[in-house]
Amino acid sequence: MLRRGGRGLLLGLAAAAAAAAAARWLGWWGGRAGLRLFVPEELARYRGGPGDPGLYLALLGRVYDVSSGRRHYEPGAHYSGFAGRVTGRFYGEDGLPTPALSRVEAMISRGAEAGRRALEEKQMFPPCNAEWSSSRGGRLWCSPESGGVSRDWVGVPRKLYKPGAKEPHCVCVRTTGPPSGPAPGLPAHTNRGDLDHPSLREYTGCPPLAVSCSFPP
Repeated sequence: MLRRGGRGLLLGLAAAAAAAAAARWLGWWGGRAGLRLFVPEELARYRGGPGDPGLYLALLGRVYDVSSGRRHYEPGAHYSGFAGRVTGRFYGEDGLPTPALSRVEAMISRGAEAGRRALEEKQMFPPCNAEWSSSRGGRLWCSPESGGVSRDWVGVPRKLYKPGAKEPHCVCVRTTGPPSGPAPGLPAHTNRGDLDHPSLREYTGCPPLAVSCSFPP
């Protein structure tokens, strides 16, 4: 069984995520008060074709009216394969959530937490600017907006080693003030910014406090 509801938790199966995001961001969820249960055969009638009673999209067991986004979901449209179809089984015949829904929601929660941590790390260690050519070689440098992170400091390039990553990547690191956050073995009261962070390494051949590092071809 599927439940028809209003706005809800709309991320889930990877194949349907793009369709869900488009509908959510553009405000195409058409919720109505109350609760209605669908069986898959009934939902199949809501694909937006001629004579169909509506255009519905089912995600995580919830059914949404996406008629306002018809050009994206009607037959022949980019996301038409998701309309009027069941993606997973998340509600039982009594209309109550199944363990499958709890597992998916837990996965979504973990993904959201990982995304939050990644954003915090990007603010702490913004990615470097980078360029390379076969004639001039490579260059890594920092600026007040490198990595798409606007800030009131520039920083210097450093290699950031992350657990599980095969290779380090270049980040811009604060050189003055207290550390941005706690880390194992990192002194809490210094005026070296994050230069002493244990996950960071200098680039060979680059002056320690240079904002730009060049490498031969």
